[in-house]
Amino acid sequence: MKFNQSNIKKAKKYLDNNKCVAVPTETVYGLAANAQSSIAVKKIFNLKKRPKSNPLIVHYSSLPELKKDCLLNSNFFKLYKKFCPGPITFILELKKNSKISKHVTNNGKTLAIRFPKHKVLKKLLDTLNYPLAAPSANISTKLSAVQKADVKEEFGDKVAYILDGGKSKIGIESTIVNLINAPKILRLGGLEIKKIEKILNQKIKIDINPYKKVAPGQLRLHYSPGIPVRINVTKPKKNEAYVLLKKRKIKSQHYYYLSKKNKLNEAAKNLYSCLRKIKNKGYKSIAIEKIPSIGIGKSINDRLKRASKF
Repeated sequence: MKFNQSNIKKAKKYLDNNKCVAVPTETVYGLAANAQSSIAVKKIFNLKKRPKSNPLIVHYSSLPELKKDCLLNSNFFKLYKKFCPGPITFILELKKNSKISKHVTNNGKTLAIRFPKHKVLKKLLDTLNYPLAAPSANISTKLSAVQKADVKEEFGDKVAYILDGGKSKIGIESTIVNLINAPKILRLGGLEIKKIEKILNQKIKIDINPYKKVAPGQLRLHYSPGIPVRINVTKPKKNEAYVLLKKRKIKSQHYYYLSKKNKLNEAAKNLYSCLRKIKNKGYKSIAIEKIPSIGIGKSINDRLKRASKF
């Protein structure tokens, strides 16, 4: 994807005027607005039809910028040094004098933050004098967008501008780790937990509670294509779309494959696009074979489990 300076300037102009802009990240596309502007942040919630109690992730360009808003601890620095920029979000304590809009946190005392790796978004952040609140660019509970066309499908012309950055490389959202007190994983995502545990040299508790709204992505129903999803299926129903990890010798027009080479990373990248494609083809339901719960496969299964709560 070629970098285009004029597109960055265009996105900046809209953001400076409190508009919402869809932006590419390495995980999924985000619906971005000035995190210091309550006017702008409210627009994110309205466009996404997102509950006000569900906090937003704020994207930063640099450590000095983050230090203005949050208290940083030793666990943060260890993980930041190894994984940032990248698909990890941190829950940190918010400073009392922070300029972040109260609507971002639902008047909470913590903030979800990350440093995105995508070249285009990094360039955009470097031109701004404020961080960006940017949850996934989709209607709340629906499938996340992983390319420009998905954002267009979700919002039509309601978003001021879509900054194109090609297809997201990872394809599922960031891993969220709460660093207030003992570290906890609040959302499985694009970074494997084992890697985080290795750097912190400790076992980390997973606390994925849909009734706690400490972090984004904790809703009971989430990542839904809008039709029923059945998981761990060995035999699909007649005329039901069947999603498989790798190609089979049996051919069927109802079979959809997540990976050519039986790779879980490739499956994660293709997951949302595959489910969106099936929905758009008019299927009434989706069956999905059992996905190995190892590495990023755990994150895939988390998404599918939430999608199946239709």
